[in-house]
Amino acid sequence: MPEIAEVETVRNTLKNKILNKKIKEVKIIYPKIIETNLDEFKKVMKGNTFHDIKRIGKYLIFELDNHYLISHLRMEGKYFLKNSNEEILKHEHLIFTFTDNTDMRYHDTRKFGRMALVLKENLYDYEGIKKQGIEPIDDKLSKEYLYDKFKNKSIPMKTLLLDQTIISGLGNIYADEVLFEAQVNPFKLGKDITLSECAKIKSASKKIILKAIEEGGTTIRSYTSSLGVTGRFQQYLCVHKQEGKPCKICKTIIKKAKVNGRSTYYCEKCQNVK
Repeated sequence: MPEIAEVETVRNTLKNKILNKKIKEVKIIYPKIIETNLDEFKKVMKGNTFHDIKRIGKYLIFELDNHYLISHLRMEGKYFLKNSNEEILKHEHLIFTFTDNTDMRYHDTRKFGRMALVLKENLYDYEGIKKQGIEPIDDKLSKEYLYDKFKNKSIPMKTLLLDQTIISGLGNIYADEVLFEAQVNPFKLGKDITLSECAKIKSASKKIILKAIEEGGTTIRSYTSSLGVTGRFQQYLCVHKQEGKPCKICKTIIKKAKVNGRSTYYCEKCQNVK
């Protein structure tokens, strides 16, 4: 699944490829991806132009004339840039054709991704957007904010880090890495967390996500970029997908477990897991 660093990489790559291109046609092959009325969607998109691409958490925000196109890639969503005369492949469900006869094609093997059109003034009324917490790289993320969000929760820290209403953009990969960097037990309940541990989580989140963005995200089996960008952060993973290997800090063997159904990787010594 693409997380904040991967979505940021997609955003930056698309910005260099599609801005200011005029949309000649929109072909909707799998309508359920579109949350907006289909006739309205086609009417707004045809003849429009992508002026900018923003990001909020894991959401891509394509700026049009008077609207935003909101796109969430979910598990397997990808964008491909192709010539219009190329064959339409099985999992290409939405095609934006530009006047220069190139396409931006939305590809989604599992069809979980979603798109919606909203007027610019209504962006923060969109359900997914208005619920987003603070991003890991936002200076507003503080130890006090995290402590306040965690302190009354009888929920494991791993699960809390995946809660997009608390920290926006973290997924399974970076939650594991943040907890390892902060030396926090992934099984520890929120109500047992300390303010000093929240300070470590804050610092670790920013450090890891900035590095992941710098490296173009993490390219692993569960998510691979489709825009000619190969993420390099997998070279820096300390625990995620590292089970059976020695910890880079203490040489203890990295373990894997399930936390509320999510695969979780950790070092029992560095993270004080008993």
